[in-house]
Formats: sequence, structure tokens, C-alpha cells
Amino acid sequence: MSLSITPVIPAGSLSGSIQPSLLSSDGGLLLRPWAADDAAVLQGAFEDAAIRRWSLRRMTSRAEAQEWIAAADHQWQTERAAQWAVVPADGGEILGRVALRRMDLFHGLADCAYWVLPHARGSGVAPRSLVALSNWALKETGFHRLELAHSDRNAASCKVAAKAGFALEGVRRSALRHPDGWHDMHLHARIQGDV
Repeated sequence: MSLSITPVIPAGSLSGSIQPSLLSSDGGLLLRPWAADDAAVLQGAFEDAAIRRWSLRRMTSRAEAQEWIAAADHQWQTERAAQWAVVPADGGEILGRVALRRMDLFHGLADCAYWVLPHARGSGVAPRSLVALSNWALKETGFHRLELAHSDRNAASCKVAAKAGFALEGVRRSALRHPDGWHDMHLHARIQGDV
């Protein structure tokens, strides 16, 4: 049986090339694929209370961090997800992470995720990185819709989403279980054609 629509992004469009590095529009940030020698920083990120508060993932060893980095490369090759480390464009230590998760190339959909390390918070790293990622995904790669969901208790993520041009579409009631119980989730989205 055939389908009445064609894929928004043909299979193999991403995995047919290496994962690109992306530059923020102001030229100050570089989003680059994670490297094996980033494992210590990645493990340390999950020791931060704020990252632990909002992330369901736990990473307790360097081996787990190395496995996560290897899995990120595999996710790119299988076109399921893409992960980037955020660093200063002129070099320096990792500032944070942005990602496209649950990529659905057929329908042109993906979820965005991010976190910023404590030393880089308050400097616009999250919204600038998210704009760079979403511009690449929507304008260059051909995704039609990017979604971003966060706990309604996470005011900082709500501000990041708004600054990055992700419109608030509503609340998904009792949608995600955190260690402290069920949270309502704000749903934001950016689609092709949004500014």
C-alpha cells in the first residue's frame, strides 16, 4: 500500500553526511558534536542540582558519559536524534547542550532540549543556542515543526523558549513524572515561517 504524502525530509538526508557544527547568529557560540574527551564535563553536568532537577536522566560515571556520547553519534547515523555541545566560538570550555530528540523525518517533526552549565547561566547561552539549532533545523534541513516541552514549574525554560521564538501552545496536564511526582508540561513550538 502506498501513502498519499511523501516524506518531509527523505531518509538518509542527515546520516549521509557528518553532523555539522553550527554557529550562533551573533557568531559567539559554536554548537559542535560531542567528542569522546567531553565525558568528564558531561558527567559533571549531571552533578549540578538544577540539571538534575529538570532532567530525568542520571549519569553517575565516566563510563556512562562515554556510552552516552557514543550513543549520540549512533543516533545521528540512524536519524533519531542529534546532540550538540555548546562552546564559545573562539574556543574554551563547554557551556551547555542543545539537542533534537525524537526526530521524525517523515513528518518533519522533532523535540528540542537544552541545558546550560552553572558558570554560563544568565548570559543568553540557552536562547542563542536554541535559535541556532532551530534555524538550522527549520531553514536548512527542512523540518516543519519543532516542539519544546518543560515543566510548568520551570520558569527559566519558559523564558528561554519565548526568547528563542517558540510560541506557547498550551499545557499538557500531568504529562511527565519527575522524582517529586507528576508535572504539567508547557508545550511550545516553532514552525517553518515563524520569525
